[in-house]
Amino acid sequence: MNLCQTECKSRCRMITILKSFWNNLDGEAWLRFFLAIAGLVLAFAAAVFSSAARESGNMLATAIFASSALFLAAVVGLTTVPYLARRVAATRVREALHYELTREGMVYLGTALVIGIAALNTANNLLFIVLAAMLAAIIVSGLASAAVIRRLDLDMAMPQNAFAGKPVAVRVRLTNPRLWMPAFSVKVFTPAGKKKRVPEWEWQKTEFIFPRRRQWLRLPDYTLRRKAPAQRTAQLLTRPVYFPYIGARDTAEAQVELIFPKRGLYSQDSFSVATRFPFSFLIKSRKIQLERELLVYPALLESDDVLDVLPMITGEFVSYARGRGSELYLIREYTPQDSARNLDWKATAKTGSLKVREYSREDERRLRLVFDNPEPGRVASSAYERSVSLAATLACHFNTENVELSFAGTEYGGGMNLEDFLRYLAMVQPAKTTESVLDTLPVSSDFNVIITARTPGTLPSALWFTSYVIYM
Repeated sequence: MNLCQTECKSRCRMITILKSFWNNLDGEAWLRFFLAIAGLVLAFAAAVFSSAARESGNMLATAIFASSALFLAAVVGLTTVPYLARRVAATRVREALHYELTREGMVYLGTALVIGIAALNTANNLLFIVLAAMLAAIIVSGLASAAVIRRLDLDMAMPQNAFAGKPVAVRVRLTNPRLWMPAFSVKVFTPAGKKKRVPEWEWQKTEFIFPRRRQWLRLPDYTLRRKAPAQRTAQLLTRPVYFPYIGARDTAEAQVELIFPKRGLYSQDSFSVATRFPFSFLIKSRKIQLERELLVYPALLESDDVLDVLPMITGEFVSYARGRGSELYLIREYTPQDSARNLDWKATAKTGSLKVREYSREDERRLRLVFDNPEPGRVASSAYERSVSLAATLACHFNTENVELSFAGTEYGGGMNLEDFLRYLAMVQPAKTTESVLDTLPVSSDFNVIITARTPGTLPSALWFTSYVIYM
């Protein structure tokens, strides 16, 4: 019984392996490969028959077989060889290793060319030896630089977020896992996109109208239009990091401060390591796949920029949230409903009538920050970015105060957490929707600070008396 179970398990395992192998098999590549083999066999047979016909003196058969052999070889070379060549490892090697000739290398090659011409003209053996030594130095330089950047491992420690305009520390770590060979003069940088973008076209649905003004005939139609180029994401590593020496089985670290001028998502999926070692004739670089991203929050405004707004917001907020608490709001006349413990005896003695203190209510110090995102073109780009920065600045300020803070915005799906609102502000763009968040904002007992592009007098009356409005 155990033998039968073991045989069944082995058969099932073999069937599973065969199925996985068959599923991972590239059928089109193998089909092209076997068709190429068949075409080359037929071309070889036609070439053999052409030689036999030529020896027998049949020129017509010789021409037919020779033409057939050349035609089959050309078909294989044009249809199959380029397709298979793109799948070999040599393509990956060419993509991974890049060569760039330096100015020093160009001068060196020019000198070698002059020496070579002189050696050919004079037939001087000493010049040939010098030329051979110079060419050997170029080969040694290429091999040494390739060996230096081989098997280097890159790691980059990024913070989760940052503010635009403020420096952020990024730690770059380069590891040399080789047993005995060190690495010299290695630079880590962002690879430049040298490839030109090929324009892409697509068919889009339209409508055929004839004539244009009368519109007697309307039929569905298609038109070929050019695709809008995809926007490139901003790169993370804006300046190179240099490592002069990395020992064998050692790790080198470097900390670099980066400043991101704009808010948004910065992402990068690859970095490059390069070296000029040993003679600086060539710059050999290798691309390393490493995905990193950083969300940059809006820039925080300086205190002078919000100095005219913040006191007015604070004053109206305290006026709105008056009641029992520790912050004195005003001193007024005593009423029978007031408690005797709130009497202000100094004010009573000065005026001759009972006076009571009124405090701001700490249990109702709730503030809601609302960002009413306008439609595109409503406000200037500079004013829009300043409004986003102002919203982030106010959010960070009131988050440190004794305030129960909440947030609202157009298409904002976060909660009461400050980081959720900052992430929203980091990625927000003018909304294409015509519905304003103020029209659907629920009325509550919170005091609202509204940043909007709407004109004065168009706000709902329910929000007007409980809000401080900042117009973009």
